[in-house]
Amino acid sequence: MKLLTIETRQYLEYYHSRYRQVQDLGVDLYVLNGEGTEDFWPADHYRLVGSKNIEDMIATAKQWHATEAFDGVITFSEAAVVAVAAIAEALGLPGIGVEAALNSRNKYLMRQAHEKAGAPIPGFRFVTSLAEAKSAAGEFGYPVIVKPTLGAGSHFVFRCDDEAELTEHYEQAAQGIQDLFWANSEADGIDLGPNGLLVESFLDGKEYLMEAVAWDGEVYLGSVVDRITAEGGTFDDDVHHAPTSMSPDDLKAVHEVVTAGALAQGLTHSVMHAEVRFHDGKPYLLEIAARVGGGGLDMIARITAEHDPIAAVVDIGAGRRPSVRHFQPTGTHIAAMCLISDAGVVREVRVPEEVSGSDRVFLLKITARPGDVVKRPPDGNTIIGFLGATGTSEADAFALMNDYAAKIEVDFQ
Repeated sequence: MKLLTIETRQYLEYYHSRYRQVQDLGVDLYVLNGEGTEDFWPADHYRLVGSKNIEDMIATAKQWHATEAFDGVITFSEAAVVAVAAIAEALGLPGIGVEAALNSRNKYLMRQAHEKAGAPIPGFRFVTSLAEAKSAAGEFGYPVIVKPTLGAGSHFVFRCDDEAELTEHYEQAAQGIQDLFWANSEADGIDLGPNGLLVESFLDGKEYLMEAVAWDGEVYLGSVVDRITAEGGTFDDDVHHAPTSMSPDDLKAVHEVVTAGALAQGLTHSVMHAEVRFHDGKPYLLEIAARVGGGGLDMIARITAEHDPIAAVVDIGAGRRPSVRHFQPTGTHIAAMCLISDAGVVREVRVPEEVSGSDRVFLLKITARPGDVVKRPPDGNTIIGFLGATGTSEADAFALMNDYAAKIEVDFQ
């Protein structure tokens, strides 16, 4: 099987580990980057367009498809979901369609689709000024959430507890999205909908993350993860536990909500990363992305639920029904976190052998490299990597993860 994977704008080598997983499944993988470096992937399986204009990318993909006859087009990048849908349509290959991709990428279009279908969501307003943001907050009541319509990775997502915080964070977010990598890495030449800010009502309950699949209109929750972060005003310091501690009744309610959201977005044959939060005892949709979750969520799914999101990407990309089942935990517990450091320019990240060599560490990925600039809120949400540990219980896994995280050191220039 030949698959073509796409990044509109190369994101360092962040997705290489995913690409290798695809190859390990027996796939002959080709890479097309709109903008990037010449040496990103082996030359006989790599094309660099030199432009992220969608027509240029489609033209290059068509030329390559004429000689290689790809079976499908895939991506792991949030900023390439819409481009991949357009390229798949142009090549006559399986895909989710551009409309569904737009509904799954732009948070404002997503909320409108959810609202039209009657799916449970927080109150929301698209705002273009601080005055409009204050008006929305006055309607919803504090606290409120400010978030970009074309964001990713919780960049410039703020909780605002009063008007003073809203004033401060609105300006920070409005300025920050001008240079936000994810918004500026979308393909040119496609109307992505409004690139701006939403104000949403606050949901006060627990949050859960799902790696899910839609096939023939049925939704499967392959894996379900608890977000156990001690929250502040931003949402980047992610700590997760799996398998979920949700009750069977709550899990059933979440399944119904995710199904409603997926169908509202037009996702009938797709991998999905879904996020749900409870409020007054009921689940509400935060978002459903038409891609697999980042970090180590694919590993967590395999370990705790025997669900392989990467294999699902391969199968669905080629138009085949994936091997998937409704959520069934394996009994193995994990705790995983984003590694957070101070802000600065990285000189070195040191990981002791005790951590890197532990058989209980299933996830250790250092994404920060010498010379990288680490930004912390309100300027950005840069992390230095990911760490995850297994255990016999949530407490056991959580304790080991924290112990090991404290032993990872970052030196700054």
